[in-house]
Amino acid sequence: MSKQDLFIGFLVGLAANIGGVFLYISIFSEMNIDDTLADAVKNEYLGKLIALGAILNFLPFFVFLNKNQHYHARGVLLATICIAVAIAVYKIVS
Repeated sequence: MSKQDLFIGFLVGLAANIGGVFLYISIFSEMNIDDTLADAVKNEYLGKLIALGAILNFLPFFVFLNKNQHYHARGVLLATICIAVAIAVYKIVS
C-alpha cells in the first residue's frame, strides 16, 4: 500500500505545483495565463515561475504530516525534488 500512497502524494505534489503556478500568474500577472507562459519561455524566467509555484507544495505536505500520512508526504517531497531537478536541467540546457 505504501507505493500507492507515495504515488498519490507525488500526483498531489505535481497538481499543487501546477496550481501554484496558475495562482501566482492570476494574482501577480496582468496578462492571461497563455501570454504569461509564452513570455516566461521567451524571456527565460519559466524556471523561476515554476519554482514559485512549488511553494504551494507546503500546504499538502504539512496536511499529510498532520494526518499521519507519511507516505503521501514523502510523495509530495519527491515531486518537489523532481521539479527542482527539472528546473536545474532546464537552466543548464537553455
